[in-house]
Amino acid sequence: MAPATREQLRQAVLSSILQIRQEATRTRPEIEQFREALQGRTRWVFVTQALIALSATVYVRMLFGEGALSDPGTLADWGGNFWLGTRNGEWWRLVTSIFVHAGMFQLLVNIAGVTQIGLILERLVGRLIVMAVFLTAGIFASLVNLATFPMAMSFGASGAIFGLYGLLLASLIWGMRRRSSVTMPLRAVNRLVPAAVVFLLYNLANDSLGTAAELTGLFVGLMCGAFLTRGVTERKPGTRRLAHVVAAAAVMAVVFAIPLRGVTDVKPELERTIAAEDRTAAAYRKASERFKTGATTSEALALLIDRTIIPDLKVTDARLKALTGVPEEHQPLVASAEEYVRLRSESWRLRSEWLHKSGITPRRGNEAAEHRANNRTIGKAEETQRAALGALEKIRPAAGSTP
Repeated sequence: MAPATREQLRQAVLSSILQIRQEATRTRPEIEQFREALQGRTRWVFVTQALIALSATVYVRMLFGEGALSDPGTLADWGGNFWLGTRNGEWWRLVTSIFVHAGMFQLLVNIAGVTQIGLILERLVGRLIVMAVFLTAGIFASLVNLATFPMAMSFGASGAIFGLYGLLLASLIWGMRRRSSVTMPLRAVNRLVPAAVVFLLYNLANDSLGTAAELTGLFVGLMCGAFLTRGVTERKPGTRRLAHVVAAAAVMAVVFAIPLRGVTDVKPELERTIAAEDRTAAAYRKASERFKTGATTSEALALLIDRTIIPDLKVTDARLKALTGVPEEHQPLVASAEEYVRLRSESWRLRSEWLHKSGITPRRGNEAAEHRANNRTIGKAEETQRAALGALEKIRPAAGSTP
């Protein structure tokens, strides 16, 4: 970009920001009347500030704690929503992950989003409803993200804030049907648009929570608002109606979570499989060195394979076959591990057969034929071994990674 073009763009951006600021600070009679009506309905608000303070406190403590903010281990330690923890009984992560943020800009965008509409909604519909919808939308967003991206770490309040936008949209729809002093005027709605667009674009581009999860939060907020904000222009919704909505949402969340529960971390078994290869190969290599020096016989080598190495691999195979609740994404890894055990066991069997025959004196007249057959056996053993080690290489990166 040429310097002149860059300067023109900078001036245009500054001009737009100045216009937005002027519009936001300009006094409008209808907006002032709306604010006074909201303050008359609910004088003090503190749930919105509490949600902001909680997110900021967690972020500051993460900032001065151990580990990088974006590190999956750090996010998991502070309550991030990840498959191995949440799906194995740590369902509280569906809530705590809402207040975990991996960066200052993400935190500021979410704080701006919840501040802008939270203060309005808290006065319009009440503190309990804002808190209930915020948490409900956040929980459902976390569940959907867990279902659509099973291996991903999710965190952040974007799904919960989308829920508040859904609640606000529902209240606007009901307010248009029967207007009163607390019906939000069009100019007040227009003031929400710039920040809402920034919030929307940033969170749709950010990968801390999937788009499907965020849209789920919006839908949950809209559905809750459809039941809770009916008649909101006349009075704040009652607690009985809120209790019914929360109870229904809790039942649906449990039903949604049941198919997700119970999942196995295959990494330990993959590590044991690799360790079995290292252990058995090292044992055979050591015995083979003794055979070369004449300290042991080929029959002893064959017995090592038959009585130690192959039984060791059978134990590994049994452990792999006993795995249950393997995530779909990890099933190919388990299949590769099982393929390795099958091929490696066959290669050791063939090598044992070759060693047994090597220690037997060939019958007179059949020396050449038996020698050729024995060569074919060891050739097949070497070929099968290469295939087995190829299957093993497929699981090494996964075994060395962090879940």
